[in-house]
Amino acid sequence: MANVKLDRLDRQILKLIADDARIPFLEVARACNVSGAAIHQRIQKLTSIGILKGSQFIVDPEKIGYETCAYIGLNLKNPESFDTVVEELKKIPEVVECHYTTGNYDMFIKLFAVNNHHLLTIIHDKLQPLGLSSSQTLISFHSAINRQLPIGELIDDEEAE
Repeated sequence: MANVKLDRLDRQILKLIADDARIPFLEVARACNVSGAAIHQRIQKLTSIGILKGSQFIVDPEKIGYETCAYIGLNLKNPESFDTVVEELKKIPEVVECHYTTGNYDMFIKLFAVNNHHLLTIIHDKLQPLGLSSSQTLISFHSAINRQLPIGELIDDEEAE
């Protein structure tokens, strides 16, 4: 993955929209002292090169009844089945993240369940049939930090060289 050089305006735009995804482009333009058209072009560029991946509303799982957050390390009986397992994990709506990892696990997933009984059902009925040799479940009591990478505190490209 190649690093993309961002200039000061790109970083300023990213900071503003990361702080408030609903900020109007004209307000961003005023804060950056450029035209609205320039902001639209920069946003389009940042999107096309993959730095911006869209905007979204974030639903709080607990507020809609999903009280258990779990992280599960998965080891596969057949490591060649990575792609097949990932496709099957995509079909489990409670699974919200899946990472290939180093260390003790082949994969590490994050999921939400209504309660511990629901979590057990997901593990038994949906995960075990995927061909696991073992798994380890960690239940999160509370997320102490949950944020995006803070754009305003990142090292400038000029400072890094």
